Amino acid sequence: MLFENKFSDLFSLLCDTSIAVYLSTLDLSNNHIKGQLPDCWKSLNSLLFLDLSNNRLSGNIPLSMGTLVKLEALVLRNNSLEGEMPSTLKNCNNLMLLDVGENLLSGPIPSWIGESMHQLIILSMKGNHFSGDLPIHLCYLRHIQLLDLSRNNLSQGIPTCIKNFTALSVKSINSSEIQTRIYWYNVTYVENYGDITTGGYTLNILLMWKGVEYGFKDPEVRLKSIDISSNSLTGEIPKEIGYLIGLVSLNFSRNNLSGEIPSEIGNLNSLEFVDLSRNHFSGKIPTSLSKIDRLAVLDLSNNSLSGRIPDGRQLQTFDASSFEGNPDLCGTKLNKSCPEDETSMKPEESTRNETDDNPVFSKALYMSIGLGYFTGFWGLIASILFWTPWRNAYLRFLDRLTNYICQMVL
Repeated sequence: MLFENKFSDLFSLLCDTSIAVYLSTLDLSNNHIKGQLPDCWKSLNSLLFLDLSNNRLSGNIPLSMGTLVKLEALVLRNNSLEGEMPSTLKNCNNLMLLDVGENLLSGPIPSWIGESMHQLIILSMKGNHFSGDLPIHLCYLRHIQLLDLSRNNLSQGIPTCIKNFTALSVKSINSSEIQTRIYWYNVTYVENYGDITTGGYTLNILLMWKGVEYGFKDPEVRLKSIDISSNSLTGEIPKEIGYLIGLVSLNFSRNNLSGEIPSEIGNLNSLEFVDLSRNHFSGKIPTSLSKIDRLAVLDLSNNSLSGRIPDGRQLQTFDASSFEGNPDLCGTKLNKSCPEDETSMKPEESTRNETDDNPVFSKALYMSIGLGYFTGFWGLIASILFWTPWRNAYLRFLDRLTNYICQMVL
């Protein structure tokens, strides 16, 4: 192990065949190595783990890296590497960890990653300039448990074949089995390949976890995550997301996704982190989200969601920041009443408004009142004027009333 030193020259180490042939682990992370990667990897045919992260490397990834056919972990994170991923890397079909994040790499995400690297558990290509769509060939990665393609220029939609991520479709992880697959050389490598330097390398990655970047050792033990945030993806979240019941972290934020949030997301009851913010999602928040008891972080802000925030037990634990930026959302969390609440609180006003809003009904009501008044009034007057017995009785009544009043006054 030569990590966390001040090495600056990689060429003399790698291109010395007397040394290179004995290497199975090369960890030169966190040094001061700069310049281009040397193109003399053919002599390192026994290499299992290569970590050159956190240096100052630049230029293209050399084609000769494709000769490292026994390689299980390739970590080139946080350098200034550029250009496209060389197609010769498809020969490295034993890779379980491929991390080229935080570089200047460009071009499409190669389809051969899914076609050839069937053993991949961790794939991180975040923070580059990759463009184009998400190739459906990635769905061949049945062992993938951590997929991070965030902060690139990816476009188009999310393929429905994500349901083929078999390792994400089960809740439990057989960590001992995975440990054996990755670190088998500790027991058998010397027997098969001779007495060479193996070291004690441990897989490690950097991952945005609940909004904060953390470093994880042996992340396959607990993490199951998909992060495709900060791209230009469009379309809807496929309903097939509901098959990935083992997911712990899901981040689709800062894209151009639209449509409704599928109710099938409620099937993912292992989720602890969900970020769908800064998209164009519409419709109501699915009530199924409230059934995810483990959910600790939820961000649905800055979309076009509408209706009442569901009252489920879990959603009530989040504050207003999880829902802000959705003008048509309402509920106690936003201190904003819903239209149906106002209707139930003011039934009389609502009835009056409904009457006022119906001019035909109002006109008919007023006409019937007028007609009734006219009929009653003139029915009485006509009887007095034209029927002699009623007229005489009415005049006698008025005469008695007048005499009574005069007597009372006098």
